Amino acid sequence: MPSRPIHQVIADQPFVCVPIDMSVRAVTQLMKDRRQSAALVTEHGVLTGIFTERDATFRVLAAGLDPDKTPVGDVLTHKPQTITDDKPFGHALHMMYDGGFRHVPVLDRAGRPVGLLSARDALALDAEAFGAELVRREEITVIL
Repeated sequence: MPSRPIHQVIADQPFVCVPIDMSVRAVTQLMKDRRQSAALVTEHGVLTGIFTERDATFRVLAAGLDPDKTPVGDVLTHKPQTITDDKPFGHALHMMYDGGFRHVPVLDRAGRPVGLLSARDALALDAEAFGAELVRREEITVIL
């Protein structure tokens, strides 16, 4: 599964993508509504940065900023490491492990976001493999 191309992993997965001037409250509300732990932030359609739950906690709440008045562009993580969707999923996992982060923006060749990989995606693949293994073992048991 680590060799599976990223475009297969993120196929049909929603992701949050917002403009740089949107308020932190509006962004976090979108993240909550869509059950996402991060949002990609763009300016003129090109990725500017990423805003995560950790950014909301440490750069907004802990700093005492007003989420209604603070634009997400003031508190995002600039220049996150990115990957293109033709790379293997294992490459993204390695990037996350080495970099100590849980999200990798997926971009097209023009730098426009096409998806977002998270550490949770790795768990979903493991769960899928585990389920298939259980089915396989049950089938073997029936045969024996």
